[in-house]
Amino acid sequence: MRVVAIVNQKGGCGKTTTTVNLAGCLAADGARVLVIDLDPQSHATIALGVDPEELEENLYEVLAEPGGADRLPRVIVEAGPRLDVAPSGIVLSALEQKLATERVETRTERLSRALEGLPEPYDFVLIDCPPNVGLLTFNALRAASEVIVPLETSHFAIHGVQKLLETIGLLAERIGHELSVRILPTLYDGRTRYARETLQEIRERFRDLCFDSVIRLNVKLREAASRGKPIIQYAVSANGAIDYAALAVEVEAAGPAGVGAALAAQGEAPAGPREVVVRFRDPEASDVRIAGDFNGWVPDKGVRSLIESEGPTRIWTKILQLPPGKYEYRYVVDGEWRQDPENPQAVTSSLGGQNSVLVVR
Repeated sequence: MRVVAIVNQKGGCGKTTTTVNLAGCLAADGARVLVIDLDPQSHATIALGVDPEELEENLYEVLAEPGGADRLPRVIVEAGPRLDVAPSGIVLSALEQKLATERVETRTERLSRALEGLPEPYDFVLIDCPPNVGLLTFNALRAASEVIVPLETSHFAIHGVQKLLETIGLLAERIGHELSVRILPTLYDGRTRYARETLQEIRERFRDLCFDSVIRLNVKLREAASRGKPIIQYAVSANGAIDYAALAVEVEAAGPAGVGAALAAQGEAPAGPREVVVRFRDPEASDVRIAGDFNGWVPDKGVRSLIESEGPTRIWTKILQLPPGKYEYRYVVDGEWRQDPENPQAVTSSLGGQNSVLVVR
């Protein structure tokens, strides 16, 4: 069971949107997913079609009451196929005052203990945190092994997230709890030079911490939330659905075992690799990567890249070492996942859109 906290002390950066829609895409891909709504505003609960006012219990009873950890299974509400939510409520804002007299170590591990007692573990638990670094967020970080930080593509947001990373590092050191942190660029408007330059700054500053997926501005995300559905259930062909489906692929690929590990465990040795060369041409792109089932959908993993120019057009050459077989892939162009425009062979992806097909003989 992978527990992922979605954290940023800044409001309006896409925490709840990311929690709900990443959960929806993971569930659509066959995973069992639980959303933990730790924000007293209850936006994740509402965005999953659950009215917090109609519930008799919520996470407050789990985190505040003695023996509350055992009540988590009773609080959980079904929100869709393979998708559940542990709802929040405004009363959760009183939790810090309620637990003020307890030792810090005790009150920050309440959520962790509750998750350990779940009778049927989920594949993923996604925790939507409030826009501050208080008791609720500390509970999330104590329970999680991974952290996703949604980062709006703006200068002030970059400055704020650096402080957040320092806080997470200090907390992890204090409690002896290792956390894997990734940055997710959000609210991206590729039509503006400012957004493109800011995205480049984010990638240069955070490097490997940064997801290759970028979440674009898309009104369909707001519409889906108002309908109480993840975007993948509301508008599967919208940019928001495509972006979060791509993020889901990256998150899944970062799991403890990929295809190569599974083959090794079965004692199967792949055939000898062939050198395969593909090229992408674009006069306006600044960053082009390639991802497919041959590298766990992690862009440019295990790929040698060359960049050259032909007049105003830049050409990205990707050199792959692949054994004979049939592979699906896409390019990631300035954070946007695209089909290969020079390859007419394609198949429909289970997460929406078209994957290009490469056959190595």
